[in-house]
Amino acid sequence: MSDERWAWGEGLATATEDGTVLDTWYPEPSLGRLPQGYAADRPPATLERLAVADVRRAVVVDTVVVEIDLDAPPASTSDAYLRLHALSHRLVRPNEVNLDGIFGHLPNVAWTNAGPMHPDDATRLRPLLQRDGIQIVSLDKFPRLLDYVTPPGVRIGDAARVRLGAHLSPGTTVMHEGFVNFNAGTLGASMVEGRISQGVVVGEGTDIGGGASIMGTLSGGGTHRISIGARTLLGANAGIGISLGDDCVVEAGLYVTAGSKVVVADAPLGPDGARPVVKGSDLSGGDGILFRRNSLTGAIEALRRTGHGVTLNEALHA
Repeated sequence: MSDERWAWGEGLATATEDGTVLDTWYPEPSLGRLPQGYAADRPPATLERLAVADVRRAVVVDTVVVEIDLDAPPASTSDAYLRLHALSHRLVRPNEVNLDGIFGHLPNVAWTNAGPMHPDDATRLRPLLQRDGIQIVSLDKFPRLLDYVTPPGVRIGDAARVRLGAHLSPGTTVMHEGFVNFNAGTLGASMVEGRISQGVVVGEGTDIGGGASIMGTLSGGGTHRISIGARTLLGANAGIGISLGDDCVVEAGLYVTAGSKVVVADAPLGPDGARPVVKGSDLSGGDGILFRRNSLTGAIEALRRTGHGVTLNEALHA
């Protein structure tokens, strides 16, 4: 097995007083195996100085050194966090690391402006937390990306809208109402004003319009992992349950799923004098397609586009 299918990192693990690990932060994770001769029992002094208990949150902080096989499923909380860090540090792309069973290794955490704590301790210590100005900002298994990683060359309007484990390429802008889940993200400069669900990847120069939605595979969906190609526009309040290739456009407000009946508007007429009708899945991944709704009949139509798709504002995404 290639060493590039391994990762390792030195980090700080926060745990409850009874030993339940809540999270692990890795400042500089790396691909490959632990360096030969590495002394795992001698963590860097910079991390050692930060390994201090916080009685306000009833947590202890310890240094850890973790090495993982990216093709094996997560084996612990610290293992799971290293996988999320590898994605957000752009060491791997979405869907290139095994995340099977990750939810079982991520406890539900009360995320505060002072760091993680156990929800039961948050309830018990609430008066003391309020006295010390510590506020609970969310209750979730996943933390905010920006609490752990600051991806270079990226703009994020609202930190609460991007989870750790998101993969954001340089030049990406996530506007205030945009959302990017873990194991999802962009492969080039992109505009994100809608929702990028788990497992979804978006290509260079693509615009996910305001309020737009892309189906993921976490709940209620199938197993197909949706991808969107380069220079494609998903219009405002539109949605897809199929993949899109390069230079595509989905009209604002239109939702196209695998089972949608789509009229091929530029195909020759059939013997019955009508255009052929296909399922949305038959067009999945195709390049240069415009999806629109016929304003007279209400039918979803697809027709070929020529030339390139959308062009992003270069100054905005520099």
